[in-house]
Amino acid sequence: MIAFPDTSFLCALYRRQDNSPTAASHFQGMPESLYVTSLLLYEFRQSVRFQVWLHARNKSKGYPQADCDRALADLQSDLESGAVTLISADWADVHRRAEALSRRHTISGGHRALDMLHVATALHLGAREFLSFDANQRKLAAAAGLEVRP
Repeated sequence: MIAFPDTSFLCALYRRQDNSPTAASHFQGMPESLYVTSLLLYEFRQSVRFQVWLHARNKSKGYPQADCDRALADLQSDLESGAVTLISADWADVHRRAEALSRRHTISGGHRALDMLHVATALHLGAREFLSFDANQRKLAAAAGLEVRP
């Protein structure tokens, strides 16, 4: 495995954002499928649905149901075509790695639990690259020895 993404990369890939052209270009140039785990898919899907909830309460926030449906359908299409591949992880090992990262980096870097889990998952899966647009998570991935892209 060459690369593992975080949720910010998936959001840029499946929902129009400032980083979307960069995400799409990187995705199209990848030599292999984009690997994801069930945790990453859950966080992405939850995030997209949460945006609909925000939008329903305040039209200046989040986005409408149609955008959510399109993002989820596009992801599902990529899963079905093999452009995105669901890969399993040994969650006990991921949690052990996340705990080690937390001990070394959270107090000094202010990293969140899911950020730790995504970087730990990349390490567990043997990824060389970590795909993220989240500045703090990029710092964590680099500190863990991953090449950060795009």
